[in-house]
Amino acid sequence: MNFNWKGVLLAAVLTPMLTGCTSFFAPISGVPVNQIPPQLLGEKRADYINVPLALLRMEQPEDYLIDEGDILGIYIEGVMPPQANEDQPVAIPPVHFPEEGSDLPPSVGFPIPVRDDGTLPLPLIEPLDVRGKTITEVESMVRKAYVDDEKILRKGRDRILVSLMRERTQRVIVIREDGGSNDAAIAGGSRQFGNAQEVISGTERQGAGYTLDMPAYKNDLMHALAETGGLPGLNAKSEVKVLKASRFKGKNREEMMMQLFAGRGPMDGCCFDMCGGCGMVGVEGMVEDPFSVTIPLRVRPGEMPQIDPADVILEDGDIVYIEARDTEVFYTGGLLPGGQYPLPRDYDLDVIGAMSVAGTGLGGSVQGSGSGGGAAGALLGGGFGGATPTQLYVMRKGPCGQEFTIAVDLKKAYNNPNEKILVQPGDTLILRYKPHEEALNFGIVAFFTYGIRELFN
Repeated sequence: MNFNWKGVLLAAVLTPMLTGCTSFFAPISGVPVNQIPPQLLGEKRADYINVPLALLRMEQPEDYLIDEGDILGIYIEGVMPPQANEDQPVAIPPVHFPEEGSDLPPSVGFPIPVRDDGTLPLPLIEPLDVRGKTITEVESMVRKAYVDDEKILRKGRDRILVSLMRERTQRVIVIREDGGSNDAAIAGGSRQFGNAQEVISGTERQGAGYTLDMPAYKNDLMHALAETGGLPGLNAKSEVKVLKASRFKGKNREEMMMQLFAGRGPMDGCCFDMCGGCGMVGVEGMVEDPFSVTIPLRVRPGEMPQIDPADVILEDGDIVYIEARDTEVFYTGGLLPGGQYPLPRDYDLDVIGAMSVAGTGLGGSVQGSGSGGGAAGALLGGGFGGATPTQLYVMRKGPCGQEFTIAVDLKKAYNNPNEKILVQPGDTLILRYKPHEEALNFGIVAFFTYGIRELFN
């Protein structure tokens, strides 16, 4: 038998070029996981705990206190309505039933609104300052004015009724971006070497807006969320922003906006050193948003939620904003099916889980040529028993915007939990063969392609 060694050697040289030997011709350098500073590995989302919902609701007073905008039901026999003489029959006071959705009881009397200065206008007497008074106190003030002070009604024969007909309201706007779904759309497609899957899209945002007229003592964040769909969904961040109308001062608005957008960016005052560590060293010049307040809904264990009771009280013109988190995604490439995948919001996803989400588990077969595996990946994935890829590169951005690459050894990650780093928003996961794995696979491909033929010859 005349064995063609030249043909086999030529095949061994040409096979890496034909099958795309990326580890040799397009190497990627990365820093091992154990050399990465802890602050660059991200924080665990699963450790966060929910903020008590009671902190999102304003404290309820024992008694309703009157203020401008309230409408009181007033009935004063002989005055409202007026009575010409004692022989005239007494008019029956009108009864008002509250609007649908209100928990006020029926009221008796004529509607009298409280003025902007907090006074209550009544006939034949000076306006009464009722701001901050209860219904019982207002009724005593009216009786004193008509009986004791002005002597309009006789003591003991006065019939005065005061009730709350309609509470004052605060008009609030709620903008929510947590509608829709965040499921990845996947479509199957035929490839040259078997079937593959291609991820088409990531999240789908659907916004909604509401205008609420919130009664007094119910104008808080908890009521606003309850009336518009509840707590933010999984498509939204675990926080709520409240844009305070009281902070939009007319003459200072343009000045504050210019100061906000002219602030120095996040690169100022940063340091980044892969060997000595990374961190923020005084981001000076940063200007906080002077118009909004951020209310967190999840905090770290042992951390006290920094929620001011005044921040959850909504006033006229405030805007409640629930922001979508459609930028919290990770990307895949290399031997992984290329695509964009949303990150879970309330639990952690490590690199092994991310590979499973992308369609390739640890130790599983690589995808076809459409996924970057080349002809060798498709052939070996079809059952020829070659080496599986165990080199994963995680391309990540630091807190100051610098990009770096983390090298994850999947063999170590399988047995060492410290190697299974958590996936962070914006990460790109590139799966590749190690050089010796690719060399082994190319040798097997060359043998099955040319060696067996030569043996038969």
